Amino acid sequence: MILQSLVDCYDALAKKGTICPAGWSIAKVSLALELAEDGSVLRVLPLKVPAQNGKKEVPQPMWVPEQAKRASGVSANFLCDNGAYFLCIDGKGKPERTKKCFLAAKELHHKILDGVESDAAKAVLAFFDTWQVEKAEEAEVLSGVMDEIKTGANLIFKRNGEYIQEDHAVRAAWEKQQQVVPKDAVIMRCLVTGEEAPVARLHPSIKGVNGAQPSGASLVSYNAPAFESYGHEGRDGTGQGLNAPVSETAAFQYGAALNYLIADREHVQRIADTTVVYWAQNAEVLYQDIMGMGIFGQKENKIGVKTIGGVLKQMRDGGSINGVQLKFDNPFYILGLAPNASRLSVRFFLQSEFGTMLENLNEHNKRLEIIQPMGEKKELPLWNLLNELADQNARDQKPPAPTAGAVLRSIVLGTDYPAALFENVMLRIKTERDIKWRKAAILKACFLKNKEFVIPKEVLGVELNENSTYLPYVLGRLFAVLEKVQIVSSETKLNKSAEKEKDNTKKMVATATIRNKYFTSASATPAIIFPVILALSQHHQRKLSEGSKVYYDKIITDLENRIHETLPARFKLQDQGVFYLGYYHEKQKLFTKNDVDKKEGDENHERGN
Repeated sequence: MILQSLVDCYDALAKKGTICPAGWSIAKVSLALELAEDGSVLRVLPLKVPAQNGKKEVPQPMWVPEQAKRASGVSANFLCDNGAYFLCIDGKGKPERTKKCFLAAKELHHKILDGVESDAAKAVLAFFDTWQVEKAEEAEVLSGVMDEIKTGANLIFKRNGEYIQEDHAVRAAWEKQQQVVPKDAVIMRCLVTGEEAPVARLHPSIKGVNGAQPSGASLVSYNAPAFESYGHEGRDGTGQGLNAPVSETAAFQYGAALNYLIADREHVQRIADTTVVYWAQNAEVLYQDIMGMGIFGQKENKIGVKTIGGVLKQMRDGGSINGVQLKFDNPFYILGLAPNASRLSVRFFLQSEFGTMLENLNEHNKRLEIIQPMGEKKELPLWNLLNELADQNARDQKPPAPTAGAVLRSIVLGTDYPAALFENVMLRIKTERDIKWRKAAILKACFLKNKEFVIPKEVLGVELNENSTYLPYVLGRLFAVLEKVQIVSSETKLNKSAEKEKDNTKKMVATATIRNKYFTSASATPAIIFPVILALSQHHQRKLSEGSKVYYDKIITDLENRIHETLPARFKLQDQGVFYLGYYHEKQKLFTKNDVDKKEGDENHERGN
């Protein structure tokens, strides 16, 4: 299904004229050899272009005749190759092999261009016939670029201001050559198209996957008999490709489409060690822009609609975005690739209707909604969500790759979140002895979506539910209030201290609350810890002002009155999560409304209420 969807994508891109036609590919080219009519090299033209960061120049991507997939043998390319094949120059110290490379290139160009009535074709053949390989390194015309040639830079030819591969007669000769079926070709039914056609022995190299070899890696390959089906390679000697018969045409098309998608850096993302590409079946870029904004939180909003909910409304109302009429049922694909030696591993392949994916994504965003500090309203894109699973103080801060893929799958397909998401967030909260809004949002989303959790919806709101009597939630709230009492009592003491010692005391207060010592154990073993911290709170309350003492005593008493059962010796993991959620909700209320409430408490106390 992966290959079929990529072939469909290729067809859509080909209709738009944005991808190489059959027999052509994109290569990174550094230099052009400008030829005279007699085949001599007039000059060498630089083709490098500034990189996106503007710090250096990089080879220019250009359409060239499809290049051969090389291993260790000699295999020449047509009209685009390195110095060993075109100039008999390389920096590897293997003169005999280099000479074979040049002769192979000469033979290939004669095979294709002999008899072609074109000045460009004749100039190329004349070049190969007259180039003096023994004196190649002494050629004055190459003096300024010799180092670059020896490092393997790709070269092309130019004649009368036109690249040779753009000459009409040369193109026709190359495309005619591509239609010739080799004598040893095996005709079988293609698994992708269903048609009988010559089977590709080796599949195209996929370039640009993070961590893979720069020369490219294979998506489909067999490099040992153990991986072959029924011994195809050894039994009939016709090729590795018979293990998964894909026609030459389909192999080229899926390779060209995947290389095109990966080269489009605006729509490629990295999650842990996985390179993620995504596309619509009709190859419309707007679909990619919307999905990139929704899942990965791409900053640049090209679509003019800020939320996924807004996009869905436009689709349901039959409106268009940027002049494009989006289709709800348009197939959409997300592919995750990871390096594996000289091959690629498919981490995940997700497919569904575009509208369905957006609805699932929208529901996911709603589940993540939670009150944030100081009135903030930030979104939680996938990469930021996954960062909450990693230890930010560790050397390797990447989230686990399998978990990352599973989370993405659950988001776009609307399935339960992986158990590892909840477990890893809980682990980080216990280790850090605190819970920030991102982790609270993840806990809330897991509780709302995953079927194994049976928790009252009343505690899974965006903000604090003051009426809930669910014990883990109430205890979490109570812990937040007791911590606040300790902080306020310390600050009260601070006000009585000399101004000179203010900063040092503040640091002491900030690092020595009951949260540092009891947060994790209170959530796990409430029957043991709460009697201790409630007694400790009595000591803290005695240091408060009368107004604050009344204010916090009312809150604590209200929470204690909501406890109608004996505190359990141990909370199970999901109850610990609810405890953290209650703690977070109460803490946000204390920090956002405390000043107002405290003032009211002071006024009530003065009135004798």
